[in-house]
Amino acid sequence: MTEQRIGIIDIGSNSIRLVVYERTAQGAHRVIDGSKRAARLSEQIDERGNVPETAISELVDMMNHFRLICAHHRTGYIRTVATAAIRNAANRDDVLRRIEDEAGLRVELLSGEEEAAYGFLGMINSMDITDGFLIDIGGGSTEVSLFRDRTLVQSVSFPFGCVNLTRRFAPKGVLADEDLRALEAYVEEAVGKESWISWSPDLPLVGVGGTIRALGKVHQAHVKYTFQSHHNYPIAGDEVDALFEQTRKLPLDKRRKLPGLSKDRVDIIVPGIAIARALYKAARSSHYVVCGTGLRDGLFYDTRFPEQPRQTDVLAYSVSNLAALHPAMPRQHVAQVNRSAMQLLESLRHDQPLPERAWLWLDTASSLFRIGASIDYYEYAKHTFYLMINSQLFGLSHRELLICAAVASYKSRNRAKLLAASFRPILDDHDVQLISLLGTLLQLAVALDRSETQAISRLDVAVDGAKLLLSATRAEGALAVERKEVDGLADDFKKVWGLTPHLTVPHLR
Repeated sequence: MTEQRIGIIDIGSNSIRLVVYERTAQGAHRVIDGSKRAARLSEQIDERGNVPETAISELVDMMNHFRLICAHHRTGYIRTVATAAIRNAANRDDVLRRIEDEAGLRVELLSGEEEAAYGFLGMINSMDITDGFLIDIGGGSTEVSLFRDRTLVQSVSFPFGCVNLTRRFAPKGVLADEDLRALEAYVEEAVGKESWISWSPDLPLVGVGGTIRALGKVHQAHVKYTFQSHHNYPIAGDEVDALFEQTRKLPLDKRRKLPGLSKDRVDIIVPGIAIARALYKAARSSHYVVCGTGLRDGLFYDTRFPEQPRQTDVLAYSVSNLAALHPAMPRQHVAQVNRSAMQLLESLRHDQPLPERAWLWLDTASSLFRIGASIDYYEYAKHTFYLMINSQLFGLSHRELLICAAVASYKSRNRAKLLAASFRPILDDHDVQLISLLGTLLQLAVALDRSETQAISRLDVAVDGAKLLLSATRAEGALAVERKEVDGLADDFKKVWGLTPHLTVPHLR
């Protein structure tokens, strides 16, 4: 697929979405436009199982609207798919024909298994997770998949979702005790026919789709979570149960004011969470994890990279993609800083106890520390922090992402303290020390190429008492700029590491 822009249209049972992806001149990918319309198609199915004429006409109008948005962006390829509501409709052939004839879009009708596979692809390319269950609670269907060693093992699509179960058990959006028991019994009976769901206890239940994202947003608002990202957000099972009961007991007028809950989910959120709880219980899961990617992302990867849609290293890919989105970054300088930072960490690993993944964090930070200069060079550190925590930097927990961004933008220990204070309890005092250790290493690595000429081609590092000896055994020139920068950092480095760095150029002696 060589088109510069790709449009993905997902005709879901609850909502219809468009996402436009762009491939930049540097080969990076990003979303440049998106649109969502609430449709509630599975709610409109009539007693004969048909999508009514009014709903078809509205759908065609929406498709034409999305096609015009794609045309505005000169989108080279539009991939349109439909899921449960159309899949299960008695007049589905007529619906698909109308969309093709009147909107010029050929629609792929995804099977439940295909829907699960694309959802899995979107999730696995955005999370560093090995084993678990994946659930996608849509409006008219729910997909459940088991994955092991990052590979899809088994999946099933159930013919129920948050919209059609709301219609059946909570027509006014209120799920009474008796109706809840009936809903749970209905889900449990269907799930019980898939015995493999109960064979792998104590695995995380990863959720994609609007229901689980809404659950994550409401929970974050409830606990006053200090980091506004719902992707890769874990929630304990008992906390979901407590939040479910609180939300279920709220009348609709008060539920509309619930922080974090969008207005188009006020009536369907409770039945949706009820489905999630029933599946959590059946799978005997360890905890929930909210995933911000899913079906549309999987369709994009399958379209753009048909030969190898699944990424082998999620973090490395997203770091490379984010760096490519900021082409003004001096690549040779950043590569030199990255090499020096990792060499310094290797040389000093016995001087300070560091977590095993500290290598990964410094590698990430030293690869991205200059992306903020694309906004403003003089304030690039703060812009780097903002860009890192608000971009698709996958494969890290929230704590790890904040640590990486803090290291990449490190200025001083006091600044690290202030930053950690604004993200408590995700970051604590121990993390301040960790950020300071890695941040000063990165500062020293930057100082060693301050002229941005990559003048040092070989650096020997040794510890002699309270001195950190940096010997540029292969270097061009006297490194006057670098030596002055290292001297300027010496006091701050000593406060954190207990070592005073000294840069020498042996051939000048």
